[in-house]
Amino acid sequence: MDQSVAIQETLAEGEYCLQAVQGVLCEGDSRQSRLLGLVRYRLEHGGQEHALFLYTHRRMAITGDDVSLDQIVPVSRDFTLEEGFIPGFLCAGSDVTVQLDTAALSLVFQLPFGSQTRMFLHEVARACPGFDSATRDPEFLWLSRYKCAEPEPKLPTPLDCNSAPGTWPGCATIGGGRYPSRKKWWGLEEAWLQGAGSILFWGGAMEKIGFRLVDGAHGGGFVWGWSARGGRRDEELDAGITGMSHHAQPMYVYFNSFSFPLGGSNFDGLRPNGKGLPMDQNSSDQDKPESLQPRQNKSKSQITDMVRSSTITVSDKAHILSMQKFGLRDTIVKSHLLQKEEDYTYIQNFRFFVGTYNVNGQSPKECLRPWLSEGIEAPDVYCVGFQELDLSKEAFFFHDTPKEEEWFKAVSEGLHPDAKYAKVKLIRLVGIMLLLYVKQEHAAYISEVEAETVGTGIMGRMGNKGGVAIRFQFHNTSICVVNSHLAAHTEENARRNQDYKDICSRMQFYQLDPSLPPLTISKHDVILWLGDLNYRIENMDVEKVKKLIEEKDFQTLYEYDQLKIQVDKKTVFEGFTEGELTFQPTYKYDTGSDDWDTSEKCRAPAWCDRILWKGKNITQLSYQSHMALKTSDHKPVHSLFDIGVRVINDELYRKTLEEIVRSLDKMENANIPSVSLSKREFCFQNVKYMQLQVESFTIHNGQVPCHFEFINKPDEESYCKQWLNANPSRGFLLPDSDIEIELELFVNKTTATKLNSGEDKIEDILVLHLDRGKDYFLPVSGNYLPSCFGSPIHTLCYMREPILDLPLETISKLTLMPIQTEGNGSQLERPLEIPKELWMMVDYLYRNAVQQEDLFQQPGLRSEFEHIRDYLDTGMIDNLSASNHSVAEALLLFLESLPEPVICYSAYHNCLECSGNYTASKQVISTLPTFHNNVFKYLMAFLQELLKNSAKNHLDENILASIFGSLLLRNPAGHQKLDMMEKKKAQEFIHQFLCNPL
Repeated sequence: MDQSVAIQETLAEGEYCLQAVQGVLCEGDSRQSRLLGLVRYRLEHGGQEHALFLYTHRRMAITGDDVSLDQIVPVSRDFTLEEGFIPGFLCAGSDVTVQLDTAALSLVFQLPFGSQTRMFLHEVARACPGFDSATRDPEFLWLSRYKCAEPEPKLPTPLDCNSAPGTWPGCATIGGGRYPSRKKWWGLEEAWLQGAGSILFWGGAMEKIGFRLVDGAHGGGFVWGWSARGGRRDEELDAGITGMSHHAQPMYVYFNSFSFPLGGSNFDGLRPNGKGLPMDQNSSDQDKPESLQPRQNKSKSQITDMVRSSTITVSDKAHILSMQKFGLRDTIVKSHLLQKEEDYTYIQNFRFFVGTYNVNGQSPKECLRPWLSEGIEAPDVYCVGFQELDLSKEAFFFHDTPKEEEWFKAVSEGLHPDAKYAKVKLIRLVGIMLLLYVKQEHAAYISEVEAETVGTGIMGRMGNKGGVAIRFQFHNTSICVVNSHLAAHTEENARRNQDYKDICSRMQFYQLDPSLPPLTISKHDVILWLGDLNYRIENMDVEKVKKLIEEKDFQTLYEYDQLKIQVDKKTVFEGFTEGELTFQPTYKYDTGSDDWDTSEKCRAPAWCDRILWKGKNITQLSYQSHMALKTSDHKPVHSLFDIGVRVINDELYRKTLEEIVRSLDKMENANIPSVSLSKREFCFQNVKYMQLQVESFTIHNGQVPCHFEFINKPDEESYCKQWLNANPSRGFLLPDSDIEIELELFVNKTTATKLNSGEDKIEDILVLHLDRGKDYFLPVSGNYLPSCFGSPIHTLCYMREPILDLPLETISKLTLMPIQTEGNGSQLERPLEIPKELWMMVDYLYRNAVQQEDLFQQPGLRSEFEHIRDYLDTGMIDNLSASNHSVAEALLLFLESLPEPVICYSAYHNCLECSGNYTASKQVISTLPTFHNNVFKYLMAFLQELLKNSAKNHLDENILASIFGSLLLRNPAGHQKLDMMEKKKAQEFIHQFLCNPL
C-alpha cells in the first residue's frame, strides 16, 4: 500500500512526499512503529531540499488523519544512512536494519524487506545534497513552520507504544536533541569489522555504486551491501576501508543460481534479470559462462550464518537493494528465459505444512506441537496463519498488540524438532497474522519476498476483517500464501463473497523490475489460501447439524456448506481445490472444552476454518483438525502438501542462457519501435461517486522490442488526473506481442467536490511514450453525475430538491457558495435545517437499526452502497432495500466526504483545548455556522439513542467516539496531523456529548 498519500495530506504547499515506508524505531528495548516519508521542497531559485518526516500512525495509514508528525530530520551535508546488521539491534522478525546519523542525533530503524524499502533507500541516496563547495548549503527555512519550543534534550527512556522517547505533545522535533549520536558508542571501523555497516548513503553526491563484502570476523558468513558516498573522504570511513585491505581479491555474491566475482569496475555492467541472474551487457558471450559458478558451491556454514542472521537470504537482499535500473536487453533475456523455462528446470517435491487457527483473542496457553509437528515428518516449509489474535479495542483501532510476539514464540517453539527453520516473514493486520518458515538448507533458494495486507472492515479501512499475504520465489516457482478472515454470521454470505473478491483485487505486490505492474494473487504458480473463511451450514437446524456430526455423516452435512455452494456457483475461489472434509466442524466450541457452544446464541457448528489451493503439481497428503487444543472456541486445522517446485539445472541453464545471448547479439535493435493501438479516444459516460468505470485498449507491438510508459505532461506531478489510472502504466513488449491496458476512472472524496462545482471536468490527455520511439496522445472525456457525497453541508441545505434534479449551473453556484452563517441575508430559497440526505440515512437507521448488533463496525455491501447513493441523489429513499450495515457505512462515507467537516476546521484547535470541559466544549459548538451546528446536535442525539440500546447493539461511548471523532473533528488541511494524544483528545471531545445532555 502506498502510504505516501497519507503523508502528502499533512504537507504544506510546495512540499511533496517522494516515497514512504513503514518501519520500527529501535531504542534500547523499545520498539515503536513509525512511518518514514522522504519529503522534497522546491526552492524559489530553482533548487530543492529534502527532509525525512517521521510519523506515528495507525496500521492502515490511508489518509492524513491516520498519521501524526513526530520528528523531522533534514537531509543535510552531515546526514548519513547506513544499512546492515548492527549488533544489538537485530530483533526477531526484523528485515533490514538502518542507522540514521547526523551531527546531533542517531536513530535505528527496522524496515520491511522488499521493493518498497529498496525504492525508499534509493530515493534517500539521490536526495543527498553533495559536497561541491560551489553549491550553497541547504538552509531548510521551509521547515521553520514545524518548529516549536522544546525542553532541554535528555536521554530517551522507554515509553508506551504510541509515543517516541522525548516527544512532546503538539510539536515536531527538527534535527537533533532527542537521541545522542551513536558514533561515540561504536566507530565505523569497528562496525565494518563486525559486519555492521554495509550500505552507506553519505551526504555527498553519489559518484559510484559498488558492492562491499567482508568475511564476517565473528561468523564466517558474508556481510553484503552497496555504498554511495560523496566527494570527500571521511577518516572513520578510511580507517574502516584500511582495515579491510586484506580482502582486496574478488569476492562472490550469490544469487538464485550462480555466483559472480565482484571487483574493480566489473559490477558496473551487472543487471538482474528478474530470476536472480545478473547480466553483463558489456562483456562478450564467452566471458559470461566462464564466470558462472554453481550455487551449490556455498558452504554449509555460510548458509547457516545466513539463516541465523536474516529473515531472508543475505544474497537476495544484496541482489535487490543494489539493483540498478533494468535495461531493454535484460528484459528481453528475462522474457526468453521464462519462455524456455522447461528446457532448464526439473520438478522436485517439497513438503509444505499449512495451518490456520482462530485463537479468539486468547494468549497461548498450551504447546502447539500437537498441531504443528506431531505425527508428521519435518516439513520443508511452514505457512501458519492466525485470526482474532487480539480482540481488544486498542488492537482494533490501532495496530500494536503484545500477542503477536506471544504467538510467534509459541509457533517457533512448536515447529518440528528434527529440523532447523529460518523465519522468512511475519505479516499482521490487526488480528490476522501469517508466518512463513523454511528449513535452513532451503533459505538460499527463497527470493523476491513481498508481503501485503488488505482490510475489508468498515469503510474498507478497518483490519478486523480482511487478508494478509506473503509471496515469494522458491527455486524457480512463484508461491503466494494468503491468510484471510472473512465476514461473520450465517446471513452474511454475500459479504464474505465480496471480502474474497476485494482481497483478490486489492492485494498487489511490487515487482523487482519497476517497469512491470504489480503482481496480483492470481499471477503465481502456486496459491495456498487459508483462514477463518466463516462460511456456515445453511438451511439446517442446529440439532440436525449436531446429529449428523455425531453420526460422522460429514458428506451429507457438506452438501449444506455455504463455501461448497458458492464454489459450485463459481462466485468465489474459482479454480481452487479443497480436500475432503473428514473431520467435524471446527466452530463453535465452549472455550477450554470439546463441547459445542452452550451460550445464549447457541451457534450452529460450522467448518469456518479452511485450506484451499490452486496450481499444478500439488498433492494433498492430509487435511485435519486438532481437537486436543482447547484455548479457543475454534479448533486449529492443518494440511500437508507435496508441492512440485521447478528447480534449475545449472548446466542446462547455462546452455539456454548462451543460446539466448547469442541470438540477441544477432538481433538488429537499431530500428525505431512502433506500436498500433486498438483505440485512441476514451469517453466515460455518467460517472458516479465511488463507482469504478473501466475502458480498455490493446497495444500491439511491431518487430522491435520496446518499453512503454505513460509520462507526465509539462509542469504536472502525475501522468493523469487524480480520478484516473492506467493499469499497467508502463511495461515491456516483445516483437509482435500484445498487452491490454485498462483505464480506470474512480471518483472519491478527494476529487468529488471540484467535479460537483465544475472546477474540474472529466477531461484529460494521456501521453503514451515509447522508449526510443514516438509519443501517442490519448484524449479522455466524459461526464460526472453530481452527488450529495462530496458536497458541502450548507450547499445541501439549500438544495430542497434532489441534486440530480437540479441544473448543473445551480449545483455549481451552490457548491462554490461560502459557508452561510445565521443572520446572513440570501436571495436563495429558504434552506433546510440539515441536509435531507443526512436525515434520510439517520431516519432509516433510527427506524430499523437501533438494536442492530455491531452497527458501524461491520461493513456493508458495495452494491448496496451504490443503490443508497443513487436513492439519495434522486430522492427515492422510500424505495430503498438495503442492510442496516450498508446504510450505516454509507452514513460514515457521507461524513468523510464532506469538504468541510461537521466541526469546521477553524474550530478544531479550540475543540482540543476544551476537551474535558463540557461547558467550554458546548460554547465552541455554539459558534459553528448554523447548518453545521444543527448537524452536530442531530448526530449526537441519534448516537445517544443508539446508546440507550447498547444491551442489544453492543455499542458504547468509547466505540462511537473513536469512530465519529475522526469524521466530525478533522485537522485543518495543510497542517501536520496530530499525535496520538491529541487524537485521543478529539475522541474525548465527542465522548462528552455522548454522555451528557445536549
